[in-house]
Amino acid sequence: MAENNNKQENIILCGANSYQQKYYFNEKFKLLPENIKKELQIMCVLFTEDVGGILFLEFTPEGNLEFRVEAEDQDYLFDEIGSGLKIRQYQREKKELLESLELFYRVVFRGDKLEDELGKEGE
Repeated sequence: MAENNNKQENIILCGANSYQQKYYFNEKFKLLPENIKKELQIMCVLFTEDVGGILFLEFTPEGNLEFRVEAEDQDYLFDEIGSGLKIRQYQREKKELLESLELFYRVVFRGDKLEDELGKEGE
C-alpha cells in the first residue's frame, strides 16, 4: 500500500543551532517588522545558549506556532528538562508576540480573513 505524501509540512519561521552557533530566519517572513525579527533572534539564540541543541519555531498547516527542539544523540550537555521549562516560560512571557505571529501567518500566508481571525480571539 502506498504511503500518502499529501500531508502538509510545517513551515519554519526561524531557528538557532548551538552546535554551529548559527541563527536562521526564513526570508518568506521578511515582511515582519525589524523589532519582531530581532526579538525572535534573541529568543532563539538565548534558548540554545541556555539549554543547547537546536530550536525551531515553525507554523503548522493550521497556522499554530510550535517550538521544536532537537539534540544530537551524543550531546550529554543538552538540558531536556530545561528545554521544556524554557518553552513554557516563552509561551507565558511572549504570549502576545506568539499570538500575533500566528495571526500574521493565518492572514498573510493562509489567506484567512482578518475579521474572522479577530472574531475567533473573542471566543
